[in-house]
Amino acid sequence: MARVEYYDDPDAPEPNSIVVAATAFVRDTDGRLLLIQRSDNGLWAIPGGGQEFGEYIAETAVRETREETGVDIEVTGLVGIYTDPKHVIAYSDGEVRQQFSICFRARPTGEGNLKPSPESPKVRWMTRHELAALDIHPSMRLRIDHGYANLADPYIG
Repeated sequence: MARVEYYDDPDAPEPNSIVVAATAFVRDTDGRLLLIQRSDNGLWAIPGGGQEFGEYIAETAVRETREETGVDIEVTGLVGIYTDPKHVIAYSDGEVRQQFSICFRARPTGEGNLKPSPESPKVRWMTRHELAALDIHPSMRLRIDHGYANLADPYIG
C-alpha cells in the first residue's frame, strides 16, 4: 500500500484515524544508527510501526525492528512522543492518519543480522555524517535529531 506524508501542508487531506505507533532509535557499539528504506514511499527512516492488541508499546518497537531489519533490540529509554496534528499520512486505501508516535532509544542485543523485508527492502547501519545524503521525511529527521541530542556524545559515528 502506498503512502504520502504531509507536514504543515494546507492541501493535506483531513485525518480519519489515529494509530498508536512506535519507532526505535537504535545505535550499535560503533555509534552507527539503524535505518531502513521504506518500500511504500522510498524514504529512509528508523524502524517502527503500529501497535498490535495485547502489546506493550515498547514491545511494538522491539517487534517492528525485528520484522523490518532482522535485528533484536532492547529498549533503554525514551527519545520522545510525537503527536503533531499538522503531520498526516495518507494511504492508498483512503485512510488518513494523524501522527501519534512514541520513539524509544534502544540497543541491539547481539542477536539477529541485517535482513531486508517487504516493508524495508534496504536496511543499513549508518554514521551520523551519512544521514545528510539520505531522503528522510522532516518528522523522522526530528526523531533522529532528538535521539542524537540526548546522548552523552552525540557526535560519535
